[in-house]
Amino acid sequence: MTTRKIIHIDMDAFYASVEQRDNPQLRGKPVVVGGNPNSRGVVCAASYEARRFGVRSAIPCAQAFRLCPQAIFVRPRFEVYRGISREIRRIFLAHTELVEPLSLDEAFLDVTQNKSGNPSATWLANQIRAQILEKTRLTASAGVAPNKFLAKIASDVNKPNGIFVIPPSRVEAYIEQLPIGRFFGIGKATEKKMHALGVFCGKDLKRFEEAELIQRFGKSGSWYYRISRGIDNREVKPHRVAKSVGVEETFARDIDQLDRIREILRELAIELERRLSKKQKSGKTITLKLRYDDFTTITRAESQPRYVSDAATFYEVAARLLELSEAGKRPIRLLGITLSNLDDPDHRESQLSLQLPLPFGEEHF
Repeated sequence: MTTRKIIHIDMDAFYASVEQRDNPQLRGKPVVVGGNPNSRGVVCAASYEARRFGVRSAIPCAQAFRLCPQAIFVRPRFEVYRGISREIRRIFLAHTELVEPLSLDEAFLDVTQNKSGNPSATWLANQIRAQILEKTRLTASAGVAPNKFLAKIASDVNKPNGIFVIPPSRVEAYIEQLPIGRFFGIGKATEKKMHALGVFCGKDLKRFEEAELIQRFGKSGSWYYRISRGIDNREVKPHRVAKSVGVEETFARDIDQLDRIREILRELAIELERRLSKKQKSGKTITLKLRYDDFTTITRAESQPRYVSDAATFYEVAARLLELSEAGKRPIRLLGITLSNLDDPDHRESQLSLQLPLPFGEEHF
């Protein structure tokens, strides 16, 4: 069986780096891409200068301001980011057709067979990074490994603007010292359970048989068993199925007027139709999402007998689901509509987040 050669490319602080590139006054300064620090928005991205203060993606902008009062807050420009992402995608496709985007700023590439005919995935990864820099004036980091799980971890090791290689000969040693909390699929709760079993790293996890892990952790046990042995047979797939398409809005002030909530719901339904039309998708399951003023979040869903993609249906169903909530009686801070059970297999976005500096250096593979 041929050993696969997988590259994971991850742009460095992508949104923030674009803003620093386009505005020289922002270079070298802590930049936060997101909403106003006085709003309820969340951080989309943070420059490395801001990260030193603990600012991270997805935390509230108000918290980011408390952590780094000197940060410069910039509104996101998603059309610009998407345009640059398309340029980067073209670079990927010049080397291989097997490109699986995870988001605008990262992707897996299978270069086992590639258009350059070069057997070195390390060389290809460096070529791609150099071409991205030349084309966009932005830096990217790369991980090179025999599978997706390891390539994703490797791309974080020498960030920013670095490369890290895990050749087949080093897979076992690398995983054995991998802290258990860094394994994909192991969150804080599972990490505590692992610690209670005396499992603190990959070497500890390898002591368990698959059946025992399944007994303790359910279906995830099989995944833990495989990755503790460096086994990840997932292919790089250029097209993956989207699980859902949704739209939501967080309000600057809590809303308790039912008429206003219904008005916003109608606007969300129209926006959802627009997004689905752009993606040429329809679906069967409509989900209403509500977050109350105390941050309690609820969802209500209803499946349709046929595929739908129109705002009128979205609003009709969502308004009916709204009656099953306490909207109008309790203030709400967020409202959203999502369509799932889609019929079109042309899109997927997902994101893993793993970081681990380990003492292996770059070598060719």
